[in-house]
Amino acid sequence: MQIPDFMMIISSSQGLSVVLWIVIIMMLLYMARKPAHEVILSASKVLFHAFHLIAASIFLAEKKLKERNKEVLLADGKEATERIIEREFERIDAYVKKDLAQFPTLQRDIRDNVVKIDEDYQQSTEIPPSPPGWTKAIEPIASIPPSEDSMVVEILKSIRDTLDKGQQKALEAYRTSSKLRHSYLSKMIPTLRQINKSIGVLDKNVQVLLDRSATVDRHMDEYYEINKKSDKAAQMLSSSSLTQFFISGFVLAIAIGGAFINFNLIARPMQEMVGGSVYMMGFRVADIAALVIILVEISMGLFLMESLRITRLFPIIGALEDKIRVRMIIVSFVFLLLLASVEAGLAYMRELLSADDAALVAGLLGGAAADGVEQSGRWITTAAQMGMGFILPFALAFIAIPLESFIHSSRTVLGVLVAALLRFSAVLSRFLGNLSRYIGKSLVNFYDLVIFFPLWIENIVTKIEAKNSSKEELKETEKKEVQKKAPARKPRKTASKEQTDDKTKDVS
Repeated sequence: MQIPDFMMIISSSQGLSVVLWIVIIMMLLYMARKPAHEVILSASKVLFHAFHLIAASIFLAEKKLKERNKEVLLADGKEATERIIEREFERIDAYVKKDLAQFPTLQRDIRDNVVKIDEDYQQSTEIPPSPPGWTKAIEPIASIPPSEDSMVVEILKSIRDTLDKGQQKALEAYRTSSKLRHSYLSKMIPTLRQINKSIGVLDKNVQVLLDRSATVDRHMDEYYEINKKSDKAAQMLSSSSLTQFFISGFVLAIAIGGAFINFNLIARPMQEMVGGSVYMMGFRVADIAALVIILVEISMGLFLMESLRITRLFPIIGALEDKIRVRMIIVSFVFLLLLASVEAGLAYMRELLSADDAALVAGLLGGAAADGVEQSGRWITTAAQMGMGFILPFALAFIAIPLESFIHSSRTVLGVLVAALLRFSAVLSRFLGNLSRYIGKSLVNFYDLVIFFPLWIENIVTKIEAKNSSKEELKETEKKEVQKKAPARKPRKTASKEQTDDKTKDVS
């Protein structure tokens, strides 16, 4: 490796020049060591504070975004809960008008049946037969003691026969009355069954009403939690939004697949209608026309669902008068039906074009004999394609339901993702700040590593100076100790002062 000529300090030796340059650079770096250290540390400190300031700003933005996401989430949850509660009250109102409106009639029937049962019960009460009135009259005769008189015997026999006949008649009357009472009791059975059935219907209606009330209570509890803006409600709505996002996304993917099949079904006939060689902005006009038909079908489906108040993507449609809304339902459905019919016709046309293409290919290949076999089952394919062409537009109309869920839940999901991104950015900024501080310290150490030789010499000199200074300090210390051990002399000024004081006392 050659060094430039202007760097050759000693022209005869390149290696010596390199050594001299290294020494010079090391000396320069050694002389600039302190300012260089200050510059490196200051730069690292500036980067450290800058990254930490950025991290604090991002944390603040994340906090505001979370608050905003929570407000949006609670607002959406409040609206959805209000819709559910409103729908439950509508169902309860319809149920009360439809089923419980028959409650007075049912109550009247039960009361009439109970009255009828009471009457039958009163008529079926067993009444003991009254003893005949002449029984008491013959009691004295019956108390006559047996006698051998034939006349008396004859009279008693006739009385006994009369009593037997009377007993037989009373027994027959009792049997007749019992049969009549049993007939009344048998009439009570259908009435009791009718009452049991009516009570069962009433119990079922009341149970359904209680279930509806429990559902309303549960939704009302959720509504109260949302109004309190509690973290529990926010977590519940967040998890529900994530679930709705993935489910609606899955259904939308299926719908996109159906739209793709529908596009392929009508793209070929559209080429015959608008021309397959005409292009606009790089795309074939036939494909654009087929795509427009599918989009119009989806739009009609959206308007139909909005008019039926199944979705609420366009609040202005839901706020229309019922009369105008019904007209809009009819118009949307008619357009959808016409488009479905058009697609069925295009599917039939596609099958004819396919048959023509197959016949052309067979004619060119000379396989006319196989055409008869293929034509025999072609009607099945034609019917299937026409059926798909007629059904798919109506199926695409229901895309409005998952689309609404996807749009509402995507706001929450995007908010969560952006918050997570901000948190990651803040953590990264703080990491970069700490990293810049440690990089500054490392650069300082690396700088000292480059000028290790002057520093080594400086270290040796410093040690020698320190050693000399320690010797001097040791000598000074020993000298001070020697001075401390020497006897202390009385200060002359103090003695003269005492003598002056004694003289003053004597004078006084």
